[in-house]
Amino acid sequence: MPVEINGHVYYRTAEVCQMVGIGKSTLFRWMKDNVIKEAEHRDRKGWRLFTEDELRAITTETSRIQRNHVSPGAAASAVKR
Repeated sequence: MPVEINGHVYYRTAEVCQMVGIGKSTLFRWMKDNVIKEAEHRDRKGWRLFTEDELRAITTETSRIQRNHVSPGAAASAVKR
């Protein structure tokens, strides 16, 4: 459930991962590898809070990777044709 702080909507890590269809480890790896930028905001417990813009950037990256991804099995069958 999104959090509203001072009129801005934020999403927690688990929500973002569920919305875009990736695991938390993937999200953390992308942040570590600078594929996406680290969340700018955190709640008082230190949990990351993602803005709508950050969510869009993660969604865009996920879509880009999915478009360019070919599974090894699919690649092998394509070569046999």
